[in-house]
Amino acid sequence: MASASASLRFWSSIAPISHYYTHQLASLTSLKFGTPISSTNTIYLSKPLAVRFALTESDSPKSIEPDPQTLLQQIADSFDLPPDYFSQLPRDLRLDLNDAAFDLSSGPVLDECGQELGETLLNLSRAWELADTSTSHSLVKKLPLIEAKLTGSSKSALGKRLISAGRRFQSMGQYGQGEPQQISKAMIAAGRALSATSTSAVTVEQPKDETRMLKFGELQVEITPDKANIGAAIGIVFGILSWEIAQGIQNAPDSSLQYANDNALLLAKSLKGALLSLFYFSTFLSAFTSVGLVLLGIQLKSKKD
Repeated sequence: MASASASLRFWSSIAPISHYYTHQLASLTSLKFGTPISSTNTIYLSKPLAVRFALTESDSPKSIEPDPQTLLQQIADSFDLPPDYFSQLPRDLRLDLNDAAFDLSSGPVLDECGQELGETLLNLSRAWELADTSTSHSLVKKLPLIEAKLTGSSKSALGKRLISAGRRFQSMGQYGQGEPQQISKAMIAAGRALSATSTSAVTVEQPKDETRMLKFGELQVEITPDKANIGAAIGIVFGILSWEIAQGIQNAPDSSLQYANDNALLLAKSLKGALLSLFYFSTFLSAFTSVGLVLLGIQLKSKKD
C-alpha cells in the first residue's frame, strides 16, 4: 500500500509538467507547419499572375491592328462632300490642296505604286488641282479595291504618300465643319497602317536605283547621268552664244549710228547697257548651270556604279 500511494503521488506531481510540455510541443508543431502553408499559398497565388501576363500578351497591338481596307474606306467616306466644296475653299487653303496633290503624286509614282494605283493617284492629284470634289470622291472610292492587289513595297509607297498628303490637309485647320481634319486623320491613319503592314512582312526585294525627278506642272523629267551631261553641253553652247552677242554689242561704236537728238542717244545707250547686262547674266547663268549639271551627272553615275 505504501508503494502504491508513493507511485500515485509521483504521477500526480509530474502531470502538470507533462501537460506544460505537451502544450509547448503543440505550439512548436503549429509554428513548424506555418512555413509550408505560407509557401503553398505563395505558389497558389502566382498562378493568376501568369494568367494575367498571358492576357496582356494576347492584347498586344499586333492582334488589334486595324484593317487597311477599312481605313481606306474611311478616307472615301470623308471625301463625301458637297460638289462645290473644294472650289469654294479660300486661296490659302487652295494652295494647301495643291501641295497635297503634289505630295500624293510626286516622283516615280508609277514605278513605286504600280500602273493601276499610280494612274489613280495621278488622276486624283489632278482632280485636287482642279478643285473637282466629285471626281476626287469617285477616285478615292477605288482605293479599298486596289489595296487588295498591292505588294508590300506598293503598300509602303502608298502609305508614305497618304501620310504626306494628309499632313497638308491637317495644315488647313478647322475650316467649315472640320472636314479637312477628318480627311487628315483618315489619311494619316491609313498611311500608318499600310506602312506597318508592309514593314512587318519579311520579304527580300532587290534595291531599286535611285532616281531624281524634275516636275514642271504636269511634265515629269527623270534625271540620268546622260541627260545631265547633255544639259551641260547645251548650257555651254548657250553661254558661248550669249558671250558672243554681248561682245558684239559692247564693241559696236556709238558713232556708227546717227541719232535724231540727244534724247535718242541717251535712250540708245540705256538700251545698250540693258542688253549687255542681260547677255552677260545669261552667260554667267549658263556657265553655273553647266557646272552644276556636270557635277550632278558625276554624282548619279557614282551612285549607279
